[in-house]
Amino acid sequence: MTDTASLPVAIAQYTVARESERNLMMIDAFARDTADGGARVLVLPEGLIARDGDDDSFAAAHAQPLDGPFVTGLRRVSADRHITLMGTVHVVPAIPRHGETQSDARVSNMFLVIRDGEIVASYSKLHLYDAFSARESDAVLPGTTLPPVVDVDGWRLGVMTCYDLRFPETARSLAVRGADAIVVSAAWVRGDLKEAHWKLLTAARAVENTCYVLACSEVGTRNIGCSRIISPMGEVIGEADDEHPGLVVATLSRDRLETARRVLPVLANRRFADPQLR
Repeated sequence: MTDTASLPVAIAQYTVARESERNLMMIDAFARDTADGGARVLVLPEGLIARDGDDDSFAAAHAQPLDGPFVTGLRRVSADRHITLMGTVHVVPAIPRHGETQSDARVSNMFLVIRDGEIVASYSKLHLYDAFSARESDAVLPGTTLPPVVDVDGWRLGVMTCYDLRFPETARSLAVRGADAIVVSAAWVRGDLKEAHWKLLTAARAVENTCYVLACSEVGTRNIGCSRIISPMGEVIGEADDEHPGLVVATLSRDRLETARRVLPVLANRRFADPQLR
């Protein structure tokens, strides 16, 4: 029987390379170390296939189909290491059926949850990063549905991608659908006050929803790192810096979660519920 009183988790902070094969090797090494340490969940950054810190369009330009070599490699790592992988890849549109035409050539920025070699959930990023002079929507097609909540060893984990963090209704939708923790896969861009925003928003999403938050950001010349794990009361229980790769590990506690929701019953005290968030 699975012990649901706690859930050991890990976040892999690293610089995504230009070469997809090298990225798979790094992910496998992190997955091995995570499994050896007893964790069952490994959170990865946004845009896992390929990245160039000086080229905003590089990740989308190297999109692959879901049955392509990179996602196949992720599935193999998950199966070999008996671990749940969570992170985003850029996915090319499905090939049109006979007689149809491809109306939009943009790719999807897709969050995948892969357990024991199988894709158990996927989510196309809702809020595209059209801010701070960036234009993600030029290359990426926005999603149309709320992100899912998935079960991992008796824990309910909701997912979000990077810029979604700035939209509190997205996190709230996960909490009201039963999320115990919110997992954020990101490539949070450096800039004036951007590190402060990241830390503020990750903590806010935890406290206002009394959920754990597992927030992973790619680290490099362009992106800040600062990956972190936050308790339902806003305490940072695991954290990385803004330049070094490595694993951030923590254990989620059911008792700690239930205590937070008992003393701070914000979900139960809500006066207005938006049915669209469900």
